[in-house]
Amino acid sequence: MEASLPEIVLLSDPRIAEVLVKECGEPLVDLRTLEAVRVDRRLADSEGAFAHVRLSVADRLIAAQTSLPRRLRLLVVEGFRPAALQHRYFDASVAAHRAAHPGWDEPRARLEASRYVSPPEVAPHVSGGAVDLTLCTVSGVELPMGTQVNATPPESDEACYTAYPDISAEARLNRDTLGTAMASAGFVNYPTEWWHWSYGDRYWAFVTGSRFARYGISDGPGR
Repeated sequence: MEASLPEIVLLSDPRIAEVLVKECGEPLVDLRTLEAVRVDRRLADSEGAFAHVRLSVADRLIAAQTSLPRRLRLLVVEGFRPAALQHRYFDASVAAHRAAHPGWDEPRARLEASRYVSPPEVAPHVSGGAVDLTLCTVSGVELPMGTQVNATPPESDEACYTAYPDISAEARLNRDTLGTAMASAGFVNYPTEWWHWSYGDRYWAFVTGSRFARYGISDGPGR
C-alpha cells in the first residue's frame, strides 16, 4: 500500500503570489554571532549570506532552541538566499524536469519543480524569513531525520515530505521534536521539506491567515 500524505499547498499555488506584502524593514542579522544557535557551513558562501535571517526570525530561533530538551541543538544549514541564486536553482530544476519528461509543457514542469524549489517571486529564503535546519546533539552529531537535509522528492521517494509515514520511529520522533519547537516559536513548515521553516514570508501569511506578509525580497546583508 502506498503511503498517504495530506493535501499540500505548493509555493507555486496562485494563492501564495496573491498574498500582499507589507515590508516591515527588519534587517538581516548574522546567526553566527549568536551563541544559542549553531550554524553549519555545508552551504556557506563567500559573503556569509547563508547565515543571515531577519531579526524576528533570529529571536524566534532562540525561542525554539529554548524549548528543546537540553541535550539537543538547532543546526541551521541555510537562511537567506540571494534572489539571483534562487532563480538559478529554479530554472535548473524546471529544465531538468523538461529534459526528463519531454511531453510536459512549461506550466507542468514549473509545477513539479516547485515541489522542491520555490518559484523566485515567492521564495521564502529570498525574504530572509526562512531557515533550513535540523537537530544535533550538544557535541554536534546530527540526529536521524529520515532523509538528509535538501533531499529531493524523487531521490527520497517522497520521504522528505514532513508527514511521510514510512520512516523509522526514531526519525519520526526527531521530526516531531523539531516541529513542536519551531511551531511553538511561530514558524510554519513547508510540507514537502521537513527541514524548511519560515516566519513573516508569503507562505507563512497564507498558512496562518495573516492579512500581509511582513517580508518581501531582501537585498541581502548590509544592503
